[in-house]
Amino acid sequence: MSRKLKVAIIGSGNIGTDLMIKVMRHGRHIEMGAMVGIDPASEGLGRAARLGVPTTADGLEGLLGMPGFEEIGLVFDATSAGAHHKHASRLTEFGVPMIDLTPAAIGPYVVPVVNGDAYRGAKNINMVTCGGQATIPIVAAVSQVARVHYAEIVASIASRSAGPGTRANIDEFTETTSRAIEVVGRAERGKAIIILNPAEPPLMMRDTVFTFSEVVDEKRVAESIETMVAKVQAYVPGYRLKQQVQFEQAEISLPGAGPIRGLKTTVLLEVRGAAHYLPEYAGNLDIMTSAALACAESQAAALVAA
Repeated sequence: MSRKLKVAIIGSGNIGTDLMIKVMRHGRHIEMGAMVGIDPASEGLGRAARLGVPTTADGLEGLLGMPGFEEIGLVFDATSAGAHHKHASRLTEFGVPMIDLTPAAIGPYVVPVVNGDAYRGAKNINMVTCGGQATIPIVAAVSQVARVHYAEIVASIASRSAGPGTRANIDEFTETTSRAIEVVGRAERGKAIIILNPAEPPLMMRDTVFTFSEVVDEKRVAESIETMVAKVQAYVPGYRLKQQVQFEQAEISLPGAGPIRGLKTTVLLEVRGAAHYLPEYAGNLDIMTSAALACAESQAAALVAA
């Protein structure tokens, strides 16, 4: 049996706990080395202990002091943007690579199907946001066949799936996602909107992607999008097109560019969670942990083979 890379997860909340279960069920090149929290009574730490995972409720310093810390080859940060800045600064001293599930954006933005291979070996990878992981692949798919002047995404998630970390980072969510639409999706301008839907029973994550591009063959755009959706489904099975891609040729006025005639493409998505730990409606959290796992597997495969 090939050697597996030991990983630690900082953050014993919903995202961290779901990620832990994914690592334990589906890890091919990685295995759990530690679960880190700050609340001794947290459900995530309790579940980790019952599953035989070493735990600490003393945060990052507790991880650094744990027996076997020197065996940890990768750390996931599932806390908050503010906390990640502190964690990244401290772990840099030890040379341990990190995968950041917060909107801190210290390291490069990574969406596995778009640019995951380009940052294999990076010391700090940022997973953008749930909305970014769901929608940037679509923007990138359009960019592959047409120049995208503008892209806008609207991520609608169940209010019950938005924990304290998500709510505290709404501004960072919109800023990070908007920037990543441009950097990773290659749109000339990007905008992101998040909606916390209070509906009961909770609704699945829904994402709407609008792109405005140069006029090209609509069939080529649709095929590029469908191919990209299939690639995302390889690690997020609940990711799907809600209906056929919609097109409209129109003229709009973009700030600084004036009136431009182009092709408006509308894509409606649904993300159903795998329900490993979280409910199905929490597709926003599932796509983040699934994308982080995919990145970690790619990183670990390279490290283990070295």
